[in-house]
Amino acid sequence: MRDAATILHVDLDAFFAAVEQLDHPELRGVPVIVGGLGDRGVVSTASYEARTYGVHSAMPMARARRACPKAVFLSPRMARYSEVSHEVMDLLRSTTPLVEQLSIDEAFLDVTGARRLLGEPPVVAERIRARLRSEIGLAASIGVATTKFLAKLASELAKPDGMLVIEPGTEQAFLAPLPVSRLWGVGPATLTKLERMGLRTIGDIAMIDEAALAGTLGAGLGRHLHALARNDDARSVTPERDAKSIGAEQTFSVDLHDRADCRRELVRLTDRVSARLRGAGLVASTVTLKIRFGNFETRTRARTLAEATDVSTTVLAVAHELLDEFDVRRGVRLLGVALSHLDATRARQSVLGLEGDGEVTQRLRVERRSAVERAVDEVRERFGARAVGPATLVDRAVKEQGNE
Repeated sequence: MRDAATILHVDLDAFFAAVEQLDHPELRGVPVIVGGLGDRGVVSTASYEARTYGVHSAMPMARARRACPKAVFLSPRMARYSEVSHEVMDLLRSTTPLVEQLSIDEAFLDVTGARRLLGEPPVVAERIRARLRSEIGLAASIGVATTKFLAKLASELAKPDGMLVIEPGTEQAFLAPLPVSRLWGVGPATLTKLERMGLRTIGDIAMIDEAALAGTLGAGLGRHLHALARNDDARSVTPERDAKSIGAEQTFSVDLHDRADCRRELVRLTDRVSARLRGAGLVASTVTLKIRFGNFETRTRARTLAEATDVSTTVLAVAHELLDEFDVRRGVRLLGVALSHLDATRARQSVLGLEGDGEVTQRLRVERRSAVERAVDEVRERFGARAVGPATLVDRAVKEQGNE
């Protein structure tokens, strides 16, 4: 078990119904039930407005119609839900590459590596919830804990639209009074067996001898439930694949119309994403700029570099060039920078050999800049993310403070 609560479980609330309400504003605040509409159909998702009538997932649709006759009943649009799910997962991966997607609407994150730049896990979790709401328009509940089991349990208890943090050292006190049905693997048949043994809370299972539990439930299930009752869950967050990109985005409270303001925000974004790239020991060959206008039209531009890099000034120069392809006077709601075609091994850049003097000089400048940025990373790691930053942003902050 970890000594810090760095595992997050992110669970989108009433996902299918929430997407329908997102796409159709007239449905907001209205009971929405998504599922098979035939006589033998079942409920896939019910909005929280419908749940107040007792409607829940897996309920027969005929019964749901009787319980909530004034609800709006819709067939699932899986292609649309998948599209939104991809947006959500991309947003999560912009926080940390350690994202393990469990289903279309939930995922585990390990934010150990994000603490240096983004803050402690509860701060990161609240930031994710805020971004999901402002950038995508969906609510999510998040559990924060030392293990995957406890993080998922915490997110369930935080619903709807909440966050629950289980601090290290408090796990047993938190688990003990909860019913045994909260343990993964306890279905109706197992619940009956546990109740016959007089085991009704998770604390009861934690205190009983494992051999006695295994004698009734079988060795595998008995060992599994006994371990979970003691929060013994060593599983790590395992992404399905290596990170394909590392990115950073920012949604603005007021649309930006001035190119200088957009360029300044790109300084902030490239500084952040390049630091994450270096922290992961990677270099990138492709820079992608994402821009969302005030009318929610979203466009991207990408450029592949001649040589992979982790130097923020190199990334920034390309990002500025890509920005110049857009008319920002329309009003910019969001800017994002993503780095892709990642490589875990940094090629040694030769400053001798057949290159001309100009190329040698440029390579020396890049290497010196890289060394400076890595030194900045070390300062931030020791003293915090705000200890040092790009001069453009520092100058701006000083001016703003002088105008207050």
